[in-house]
Amino acid sequence: MTPRTTLFAAAELLAWWAALAVLWLFLISTVHTLELAVGAGAACVGAVAARAARRAVTGA
Repeated sequence: MTPRTTLFAAAELLAWWAALAVLWLFLISTVHTLELAVGAGAACVGAVAARAARRAVTGA
């Protein structure tokens, strides 16, 4: 991978993670440390899955 594609992949993952983390925070009723950690982990898994799905569909 070239540095440019690596940077694009990292930016895409970060964007997905941020969007999913904000959605998680919006949907939970109370914010505790454990819920933040679980939300961050779930957002990370979701971001990787979203990137993999996009790559599978577009072939890029």
